[in-house]
Amino acid sequence: MASLQRAVRDRKAKLEAVIFDLGGTLMFFDGDWGDVVLQGDLRLMQAVQAAGMSVDEKTFPIRFRTQLQDYYVERETEFIEYTTAYILRQVLAEYGYLSVPDGVVRDVLAAMYTVTQSYWKPDPEAHSTLEALKEKGYQLGLISNAGDDADVQQLLDQARLRPYFEAILTSAAEGIRKPNPKIFWTALNHIETHPSKAAMVGDTLGADILGAQNAGLFSVLVTRYADTPANRAHADTIHPDASIGRIGELPGLLESTYG
Repeated sequence: MASLQRAVRDRKAKLEAVIFDLGGTLMFFDGDWGDVVLQGDLRLMQAVQAAGMSVDEKTFPIRFRTQLQDYYVERETEFIEYTTAYILRQVLAEYGYLSVPDGVVRDVLAAMYTVTQSYWKPDPEAHSTLEALKEKGYQLGLISNAGDDADVQQLLDQARLRPYFEAILTSAAEGIRKPNPKIFWTALNHIETHPSKAAMVGDTLGADILGAQNAGLFSVLVTRYADTPANRAHADTIHPDASIGRIGELPGLLESTYG
């Protein structure tokens, strides 16, 4: 509470904008991640073969997922984004396919993401919360760390979330990831708002909370889906300006904090 009061006391500007994370904040994954990933990798392999590329059914999915996991680790220390398309091209090159047309790569990835997309659901309070914030006059933005921009765009349309946002950024499209402060500043430039007049709402201490604080935004942690190994590892060192259990508590928090 003391840190929240201090943060509020230090802020003189009226809040104008709220930036959201997507996965784990406005949407949640309703399935067993490991099983769904296996289904998606199988669909990807089938799409590769359907496109006329001969790959080994046993080794190709394993090689693709291993390469993907290696880059997941690397991008968490560099805060730059390696897209899934880039990684797929690297693996296909190992099998002798050096110049795969962009359209084929896109179709193959779409086949894989169709599987995972069916398990992402909007939080039950997402729409009502965004509606309440829009009615109060806030400008809304979204920043998602994701390896594929088209996947995020499809999820937004699938969940009917797109109309609420003035700015939608993905790390795949921007080339940088949260907590790099540049991606926060880019989002605020799109909606012409200063960091001191904006809040960031997310479920990860490292990407969302630390990133927001380094960029000069008020940080709000949503804990409903936030019990993860990474968050537990950062719990003693990264502290949000405010925490809420559910996204539906956000309008009340901002009202009591900023008036």
